[in-house]
Amino acid sequence: MELLLNICIYLPLVGILGILLTRNETAVKWISLIATGATFLLSLPLLFNFDIANSAAQQYLTTGTAIIPGLDIKYLVGLDGFSLLLFMLTTLFGPIVVLSSWDSITKHIAGYYAMLLLLQTASMGVFASLDLIIFYVFFEISLIPMYFLIGIWGGKNRIHATVKFFIYTLVGSLIMLVGLIYLGYDAGAVMQGVDFTSDWRFLSSAAYQVGLVEQTWLFLSFALAFCIKVPLFPFHTWLPYAHTEAPTAGSVVLAAIMLKMGTYGLLRVCLPIFPNAFMTFAPYLATLAVIGIIYGALVAMVQKDVKKLVAYSSVSHLGFVVLGLFAFNTMAVQGALIQMVNHGLSTGALFLIVGMIYDRTHTRQIKDYGGIARIIPVFAVMFMISTLASIGLPGLNGFIGEFLILNGAFNSTVIPQNVFAVLAATGVILAAVYMLWMFQRVMFGPVTNEENKKLIDLNAREIGILVPLVILMFWIGIRPVDFMQYSEQQVNEIVEASQQKSVAIRQAAEHDELPEWASELYDVTNKLASQSK
Repeated sequence: MELLLNICIYLPLVGILGILLTRNETAVKWISLIATGATFLLSLPLLFNFDIANSAAQQYLTTGTAIIPGLDIKYLVGLDGFSLLLFMLTTLFGPIVVLSSWDSITKHIAGYYAMLLLLQTASMGVFASLDLIIFYVFFEISLIPMYFLIGIWGGKNRIHATVKFFIYTLVGSLIMLVGLIYLGYDAGAVMQGVDFTSDWRFLSSAAYQVGLVEQTWLFLSFALAFCIKVPLFPFHTWLPYAHTEAPTAGSVVLAAIMLKMGTYGLLRVCLPIFPNAFMTFAPYLATLAVIGIIYGALVAMVQKDVKKLVAYSSVSHLGFVVLGLFAFNTMAVQGALIQMVNHGLSTGALFLIVGMIYDRTHTRQIKDYGGIARIIPVFAVMFMISTLASIGLPGLNGFIGEFLILNGAFNSTVIPQNVFAVLAATGVILAAVYMLWMFQRVMFGPVTNEENKKLIDLNAREIGILVPLVILMFWIGIRPVDFMQYSEQQVNEIVEASQQKSVAIRQAAEHDELPEWASELYDVTNKLASQSK
């Protein structure tokens, strides 16, 4: 099974090799579809054979030898309760984005599909990596194909969107690299026999503790990169441009997969390695998350471009995920994890739907639609289900994630003010307002454009793309336990272990004189210690 995991990660690269060996455009499409489809099918045994009773352990683990002598940097990949569903989500969307581009991309086809395949390998590598240097390499590689996808196959303002996306994310990543280098050498001084280590298993264990002052700076360096990737308000300004200008497949991968790298990084890296700083900054980042929820919803409400509306809805929805992570209890973190998957399904489906209607009308302006539900009824049904899932209708996938996050935030001891949950709940109401209003203007009323009377309903390929996503929306909405069981044990353990580790770090530093700005760490961990007793 260890070999199977690596085959899944690198099989898309074999597809790139096949693309380079042919100049036939049809063959390029089929090679890409076969590579991504085979990757998804081969990943299914990883899901079916996953040991749920031992989900906190890293399974299908591949450990290579040190890449550089004296530095404990090694090829280390595996799956656990945090990464399994996100890894499977990545493999699922591989063939979907290839099929979504089948007729819409007409220039530089070989390069386009090669970039999609490279992006899939990079995304799977991020979620499977358990060495932080390897994680960082895959994290950065993912920027390259997205840069070209937007810059070459994007809209008329693609250059501006590409540059803004690249600069934002690269600056954050470079700051994270500085923190990662310091962290590696600091851990190497504790770990015997090496000068540097980036092994997540050691860094997140109780054997390695980062001092309170160092935690603050290291947490900020990592959290900045991840918050830009999410993106969390006010680091979100690159996202609407990137989404709007990207081709349909680029928008789908960006929303469904790449944005999750930020929230996944906060959970995978920041929580277990810097627990004191994580809890200290929780109220501030929760504040930004709530602002993002409300701001994203209000701005989405006034959009005239349907694709930009969906883009701003991502800012709002991912604010819920960040709020759940920093509420720092089992219920909220579980909700944040399942909401990452939910957002990928519902928003990915919405971007696919917007791309399908754009291919027919060549416009994304809401005013250019109207009354098309009677003309293309299958499209209307798919659009309606995805819209209702996005706003969190009970019975569909979006509800359970938001419910757990709001419930966890309401009972959080790290962000004790209930106002966070109350204000975040207004985002659910606003989401219903802007999504249903958009759906009404696009699908109902009089036909405002005579050309729309000639629209053709979804074909078999397009229905086949959307049906698996719709099935998962209902499945998660009706039986979320089938999916949440994979992460339940690990979430319980990571929350408890992080609390214990934070108390141990506080007690070890009890007699040190700290700067005044670091004294807040004591208040948080003292409260935690008293509650644990």
